[in-house]
Amino acid sequence: MSTRFSRRQFLKLGALIAGGMATLGAARSRTFDELARAVGDTAARLPLFRANAQTTGELIGADGEPMTHAPAAPAATNQRRYVMVIDLAKCDGCKECTTACSAMHFVPPGQEWIKVFENRDNKVAGAYWFPRPCMQCDNTPCAKVCPVGATFKREDGIVLIDQERCIGCRYCIAACPYASRYFNWAEPPHTSEELAQKYSVELNYPHRKGVVEKCIFCPALAREGKIPACASACRMNAIYFGDQVEDVVTNHAGETVSFTQLIREKGGFRYMEDLGTEPRVWYLPPRDRVYPAPKG
Repeated sequence: MSTRFSRRQFLKLGALIAGGMATLGAARSRTFDELARAVGDTAARLPLFRANAQTTGELIGADGEPMTHAPAAPAATNQRRYVMVIDLAKCDGCKECTTACSAMHFVPPGQEWIKVFENRDNKVAGAYWFPRPCMQCDNTPCAKVCPVGATFKREDGIVLIDQERCIGCRYCIAACPYASRYFNWAEPPHTSEELAQKYSVELNYPHRKGVVEKCIFCPALAREGKIPACASACRMNAIYFGDQVEDVVTNHAGETVSFTQLIREKGGFRYMEDLGTEPRVWYLPPRDRVYPAPKG
């Protein structure tokens, strides 16, 4: 059986299976073949699959055998492991990082790939600003649920989305605990500059309808030895970016410090790291802030 299928076939299959599940009730424990026979010949003619939670991007057919694999990711240069550090004591909530990110990637209206929240840990604690990019998790829940391998993680730590493979199922959005993904429900507005570019997974534009998008750590800039647009635009020098293998991170001012030492001395932590997602974004606590606290 051919494993190539259209988005329309995929959605039709989902509707058929959902109907079959509603009528079968206790048949949840049945095999994929039994379910296909129960919902009719049409479903049986379409490829049945599920994501393999143990191998990122791998599909398993009705017979339990792998069907296809995620696209080969570009080889990481010198085994780099990119990491970001955000100093909450320096962030003043100006959102220049969001503006720069949107300009760099022609981000569609309504999306903020790095979103800045006003946060407060408890009722008596002072408020502070909390920038949230994609966490680029090492244990990626989004990639594990993607049925077609569109979301995958590179060896250098960056999680990308191949929009030419994305079928718009939005499983990854449901799986992401950080709410850092967006879906294009309609065709995004375009500029001539954007449309002049050839599509690349390292840029994720020109944008298109019916696919998922998110922060991608600006891999095209990293390839040139530059820091991401958000870090470059942060005049408060709150965002550091670098290579964990080399143990160095750099901010807007060009201040280059040891990643390990920075995390250890300032008590660095990762957002909701108790979930086991192993984020590659670290935060420094908002102690000894260098600007007035947010009002509220």
